[in-house]
Amino acid sequence: MQNSQWSDTLVQLLSLALRLESEGQYDIAKLARAQADAISRRAAWELNLPNDKETLASDIERIAAALDDADLQSAFRAGASALTSGRVPLIEQTPHPYVCRTCGHLALTNAPKKCPTCGAWGETFQWFPPVYWLEALDPAEALEQLRKTPLEVAALIEGLSEDAMTRPAPDGGWAIRNVVSHLRDAQGVLDFRIDLFLKEKNPVLEMKQVWTWAKDESERPPSTREIFETYLSTRREVIAKLETIPLADWWRTGRHEEFGVVSIKQQASYFAAHELTHLPQIERLING
Repeated sequence: MQNSQWSDTLVQLLSLALRLESEGQYDIAKLARAQADAISRRAAWELNLPNDKETLASDIERIAAALDDADLQSAFRAGASALTSGRVPLIEQTPHPYVCRTCGHLALTNAPKKCPTCGAWGETFQWFPPVYWLEALDPAEALEQLRKTPLEVAALIEGLSEDAMTRPAPDGGWAIRNVVSHLRDAQGVLDFRIDLFLKEKNPVLEMKQVWTWAKDESERPPSTREIFETYLSTRREVIAKLETIPLADWWRTGRHEEFGVVSIKQQASYFAAHELTHLPQIERLING
């Protein structure tokens, strides 16, 4: 599909969805919105652009320069500055965006009482979370996923030699050992945060760059399987802890430095979903 055809199809799909929704035809509209999203994601994925810090910062600046919204430009440029300096911008530096579902007006930090363009009520604006992992699972679903993923990892690495699990990716990226280490590290963060939620009212959850720890071997067991066993045993402890708290406590909240107000339910869901993104990574490393 040519670029002009692609953009025209995308706009037509969204226009169709909007018109269908105005007529109460939500189930047909969802198909149009899903196809528009699929087209956009496929096109972005097929570009396969580099993701080194310099390229990303340059692309952010290029996009920012093309915008006519000064607040959005400022937020983008603050993010680029953090990226190049090795930091992750916190929520005060990168406010939540809200988009009017009717006309597309974008607002930062809070939705307006009424859309200044079309008059839609602010409560109808769409909030864009940093990651879909904040879309909380039902507590039972979150617990089930937290139980299942270590078993799926175990099945993937069964029979692999230590050499195979320490072999770096062809592009020099993580080996399987690094992925397993990352899962164990993330598990430790989840465990710590659940304790914090239960001990304190509205605790501050410090942002952790957990992915930067994956290649740190300073306190790692000698074998990948030992790292995995630690991950598995601490996972069992966390599940037991979550199973004993009253259901209402799943909605206890804290303030995450990067994501804002989050609940135990969202954090358990976040880590459960996050882990699933690493299973295809292990499969690719196994298959070379």
